[in-house]
Amino acid sequence: MQSIKSNAVEPTKYDLRGKSFGRKLVHLLPVYGLVLLTLLLIVIFSLALPDTFPTLLNVRSIISDKAIIAILSLAVMIPMVTGKIDLTVGYGIVLWHILAISLQTQFGFPWPVAVVVVLLLGAVVGMINGILVEVAQIDSFIATLGTGTILYALALWHTGGRQVVGTLPEGFLAINNTWLFGLPITGYYVLVLAIGLWLLFEYTPLGRYLYAIGASTRAAALNGIPVQRYVMGAFTASGVLSAIAGIILASKLGIGQASVGLEYLLPALVGAFLGSTTIKSGRVNVWGTMVGVTILAVGISGIQQFGGEFFVEPLFNGVTLLIAICIAGYAQRRRRFSTPKNIKSEGN
Repeated sequence: MQSIKSNAVEPTKYDLRGKSFGRKLVHLLPVYGLVLLTLLLIVIFSLALPDTFPTLLNVRSIISDKAIIAILSLAVMIPMVTGKIDLTVGYGIVLWHILAISLQTQFGFPWPVAVVVVLLLGAVVGMINGILVEVAQIDSFIATLGTGTILYALALWHTGGRQVVGTLPEGFLAINNTWLFGLPITGYYVLVLAIGLWLLFEYTPLGRYLYAIGASTRAAALNGIPVQRYVMGAFTASGVLSAIAGIILASKLGIGQASVGLEYLLPALVGAFLGSTTIKSGRVNVWGTMVGVTILAVGISGIQQFGGEFFVEPLFNGVTLLIAICIAGYAQRRRRFSTPKNIKSEGN
């Protein structure tokens, strides 16, 4: 049972051939509309808030605040390509950032060893999710919700409801606090991960196999693709990225607490779902996800600078998620009903 579909519905030659300019624009607008909206918001906020919004300080603040969400969105995106969803990322980051600190302050692990342990644990949890979904045949939404809740409970048990504090080495704190060419290094982490995943999904057989699984699990299996292995690998990769986000969060905060982390789940999901509505509309993709995270960051930053209340950010995220799902559903329906007709006409 798939939680979402991953069918590619970007306009093809069958959609655009013989169309007028206006009809072509209608087809292309869902593909690049979100990009244009992001640019429009940047222009509007820059004109309305010339002293605060279009500044290097604001750019640094946005990158610093949203880099973790961007990494989690990429983590969510990987299983989404195969038609699954991973809710563990929002719960796992709670435990991972706590462990990254407690392994050093309470158990005396050197910080590189603590980082490796957290990454391995993230991979193990991702593999467990894959086993639950593929071997036990539990719906991915239910399986990852259950796993995530267990991780959150472990975080509460480990901390006893208290903060995990202690002196952390400079090398560990530098993971988040380093600046490169005037920008936070976390932005470069996101860029490297995005480029790596883009190359993987667009230019390797592995990426094509994952997209094929998302489009039709049965068809992929009939074509000899080891569906079970690849889906489990997708969840494992998602777990590793979630652990990376937790390590960065630990380096950023310098303390561990179970009350921090869950607020990243909704924006991460929003970014991933928005990513399926742009660039390759209806198809989960890396740069669409980055655009989705960017429009969230720009919109929330601008609204807050206008004096938005504390509830504006979750409200904005929730409304945007609903809009993203509606757009993705519309695009899939349009593609489903229009493509066969066009292909048949082409054959005649």
